[in-house]
Amino acid sequence: MIRVAIIGASGYTGAESIRIILRHSEAELTYLTALPEECGAVQDVFGQFKGRCALQIEPLDLDKLAELADVALCCLPHKVSMGFVPKLLDAGLKVIDFSADYRIKDVAVYEKYYVKHTDTENLKHAAFGLPELFREQIKGAKLVANPGCYPTGASLAIAPLLKENLIETESVIVNAVTGTSGAGMNPSSKFHFPNMNENLFPYGIGNHRHMPEIEQIASDVAGKKVTVLFQPHVGPFDRGILSTVYCQPKKNLSNEELSKLYKDFYQDESFVQVCRDAPAVKDVVGTNYCHIFVTNVKGRIVCFSAIDNLVKGASGQAIQNMNIIFDLDEALGLK
Repeated sequence: MIRVAIIGASGYTGAESIRIILRHSEAELTYLTALPEECGAVQDVFGQFKGRCALQIEPLDLDKLAELADVALCCLPHKVSMGFVPKLLDAGLKVIDFSADYRIKDVAVYEKYYVKHTDTENLKHAAFGLPELFREQIKGAKLVANPGCYPTGASLAIAPLLKENLIETESVIVNAVTGTSGAGMNPSSKFHFPNMNENLFPYGIGNHRHMPEIEQIASDVAGKKVTVLFQPHVGPFDRGILSTVYCQPKKNLSNEELSKLYKDFYQDESFVQVCRDAPAVKDVVGTNYCHIFVTNVKGRIVCFSAIDNLVKGASGQAIQNMNIIFDLDEALGLK
């Protein structure tokens, strides 16, 4: 049985991770930790766990964590996580990190969008945790960088086209809408109900920190530099991301050819479903699935994807990565 600790268990991704591990047949929660002011019985912090989990969320004690766990799900914010991950690795733990601190391989790019990086040595060895595209890197890894939610949906939507060199790599446009849970447990006033209800707005215009991450994944898949224009929006719903990606094809491809390309590319993937029509957020909420649809529109290839930002975009993907690291069925706890 894999013993799992969650650092930052009081947030949305912490709660989702708890929910999934509770139904995992080969893993058990052994330690939950958060800031002192966020601690207490987990069933009091999250009412959904009443009668289901008797653990306490405690202030972090690294020695206790190392004694009780085999793997740590590190649900800490960007810039904070890299202060803890080296200690966890030195203690002999496997680590799946939810922040951006180990995702972007180019330190200069990371520092442009975040802060000075303080753990470049472990950054060199971190596996990028998007299983459908980088599974071999994840197997046996000690540190996995769990991808961002937007990059997950967008990358899965266009990976087959990039892999087969079927689209121009300087004109990819990603337009995406997320639910309000993407803002975390302590959002700004614009996310409060009176402002968010029946509202929709763009943000991070031209400089969203997921843009270089999407470009990195796309470039790795394509084997050459890919330039992406990424524009996110927030909509008045709790969770989920709908991405629309516009691509310029290098040659004419029929809808039948596109459908076959995608079905062949993802035929062995448990959590990617190629659909016959445009996906909807409600169809994937609460699941680890990514629904994809691709079609021709006025000489462009338009790709659509839908994921749950808290599951396939965060905690579910982390558990999928954990399963791979420990050589288990990827779907354990997720179906």
